[in-house]
Amino acid sequence: MTTVHQRYTLTCLPTDNPYLMDNWRPTDTEWTASTPDLEVIGEVPRDLHGVYLRNGHNQVHAPIGKYHPFDGDGMIHGMHFEGGRATYRNRFVRTTGFLAEEAAGVSLWPGIIEPRRAVRRGWGSIGAMKDNAGTDVKVHAGRALAAMSQCSEPYRLDPVTLETLGPDPAWARRLGDRGICSHFQVDPHTGEMMFFNFGERAPYFNYGVVNARNELVHYEPIELPHATWPHDLGMSQHHCVIHDLSMFFDPEGLKKGQHRLKFHRDVPARFGVIPRLGTSRDVRWFEGQPCYILHLANTYEVGDEIVMDGAIQTNPVPDLSGLPKEGYARMHALLSMDLQETRMHRWRFNLKTGQTREEDLDDEVTEFSMVNAQYKGRPNRYVYNALAKPEWKLDGLKKYDWQTGRTQRWQAPAGCFVSESPFAPRDGAVDEDDGYVVTYITNLVSGRGECAVFDARDIERGPVCRIILPGHIPMGAHAVWTPAAELKVPA
Repeated sequence: MTTVHQRYTLTCLPTDNPYLMDNWRPTDTEWTASTPDLEVIGEVPRDLHGVYLRNGHNQVHAPIGKYHPFDGDGMIHGMHFEGGRATYRNRFVRTTGFLAEEAAGVSLWPGIIEPRRAVRRGWGSIGAMKDNAGTDVKVHAGRALAAMSQCSEPYRLDPVTLETLGPDPAWARRLGDRGICSHFQVDPHTGEMMFFNFGERAPYFNYGVVNARNELVHYEPIELPHATWPHDLGMSQHHCVIHDLSMFFDPEGLKKGQHRLKFHRDVPARFGVIPRLGTSRDVRWFEGQPCYILHLANTYEVGDEIVMDGAIQTNPVPDLSGLPKEGYARMHALLSMDLQETRMHRWRFNLKTGQTREEDLDDEVTEFSMVNAQYKGRPNRYVYNALAKPEWKLDGLKKYDWQTGRTQRWQAPAGCFVSESPFAPRDGAVDEDDGYVVTYITNLVSGRGECAVFDARDIERGPVCRIILPGHIPMGAHAVWTPAAELKVPA
């Protein structure tokens, strides 16, 4: 059965903003649809049980000021697999900000580009944005958890129906107005969740741990010399890695209410290795080349070393001097991973010597790394990345084999773009890549989105099945695969 759950009038359209058009164009409909009503090209694997969730920004109302693709209302897209059948749902994350704007019928908060336009108290590290919960989604303690990259309240959702359950009732209020940042990490072996938040006033950074029973057991301020702008958090078996990187707001500008990120090319990146339940006194700081990091692949321990793999940016703020001050060319440049010199990189932090070693792992522009979740925080062999074109367009997949150095790739057809693509183990899987890679495809040719399933051992031959969605799906942010066994709330 295919049904419309709710349809919205998108007052943000029509527009000349490229981040509300084409592959970024928001959808106006929340759907519920299942096979066999959904067209399937190929066959849905019968040994695939669980749910693929992907978050993303889906703007409804005409924005206040300049719209940035990280500003839009959070929407979760979920494909639930069970016994060779698949059910698709997409739902807005009904945050306090979303509900307020739904009632008002207009935008009430500005976005990340022009926070000075705010007239209401806002959320996030800037304190002026709407809490859109549109960046990340993971499943912890049997519930999905959504958050935005500038920090927001931790919104829980049912991972199958996608019903918004509200801010986590067990511990959300204990975090005050900081909330949690996207890229909280869940340890599949212990069920613990590690998270952080940050802001423009001291303490500039906080670090916390929620246990498998969803109890906040640790929440500590971490001493930093200035307001920072981190995006991810490394998690190994016994430690986490805090990022204090070379791109941050100019301190003097912040005092004047200016929010202009600057890449300080002469300031080394700092990485703080903290024991899982450590405090600021326990952090060991390591220096690396000046850089910025959006997304990590994995972090793990080998002997005396913490090894961290991810996508480094050595030019995160490209030269904008030749670009006009008005228009979208500047935003294009700031979002183009090729200009940011994005590539896969490895850091090694030696806890015995205090030294950092670094090396590039690839020279191609790829991002949005995913690994088999059972190897998260442990040594892994395989990583699944998205191929990245300028202007933040993802148009293919690349599989890395760190043991042999070999890679595989799949290029999407023209007019098609992929999402972050997690690994999904098949029932009874033993080997690290024994399973599937799942992704959503934005198809501008057909105008209808797809969910594609690849054999993880041979992504080059293309999808083993494509499930055609009832409507358009815009490009999104982060995703997670959760096996069926992990969809239950622990007793």
